[in-house]
Amino acid sequence: MENLVFSLVLFSLALAMPWANATDQGPEEAWFRSLCQGKEKVAQLRFYIQDALSGPNATVWEVARSNITSTSPTSFGQVRVIDDLITAGPDPSSMKLGRAQGLITMADLQVPAIAMNINFYFSAGKYNGSTLCILGRNQILSPNRELPVVGGTGAFRMARGYSISNTYSYDIVANYGVLEYVVYVTYVELEE
Repeated sequence: MENLVFSLVLFSLALAMPWANATDQGPEEAWFRSLCQGKEKVAQLRFYIQDALSGPNATVWEVARSNITSTSPTSFGQVRVIDDLITAGPDPSSMKLGRAQGLITMADLQVPAIAMNINFYFSAGKYNGSTLCILGRNQILSPNRELPVVGGTGAFRMARGYSISNTYSYDIVANYGVLEYVVYVTYVELEE
C-alpha cells in the first residue's frame, strides 16, 4: 500500500510540474532527450601534466593544512590548488593543450594518497573549450592510478569513463613532476 501511495504522489507531482508534459522542446531539452539514441562517441586521450611544485613559476599552492599535517608521514590534511599546464608530450615545451585545475587533498593517514577534484580544461586542438572532470582517490606511489571521469562540458557533455595516470618523471632538486594521463571516455557528440 505504501508503494502505491508513494507512486501516486510522484505521479501527481510530475503532472503539476509545468515542464513534465511540455511539448515545446528547446534545443537543450531536445539534445538531452536524444541521449538514448546512439550518439555516443568513444575517445582515448593521452596527455602530460607539468606539475611545478615550487619556485617562481609554481603551479601547485598549499591553501590549508590540519593541526597534524607537519607531523604526519603522509602530510594528512594538506590542501592544495593546482593550475598545471597540459601538454601533448612529456617535454614542457611540447604543444600546449590546456590546463589541469582543481583541488588536491592529502586524505589518508596510512599511505600517501590524494583525494582529487580536477578539471582538465582544453584550450587547443579538437577539444578546444571543453572540459573533463575527474574525482577520486589517487594513491600517488602506485605505478598506475585509476580515477573516474565523472563529467565534462563542450565536446565532452555527459562524459564518463576513467583515466590511468602515472608519474612519468620527477626532478627532486627542481621539485618538478611530469604526470602522464591516458583517458578513456564516452561522451555525447554535439550536433553541428
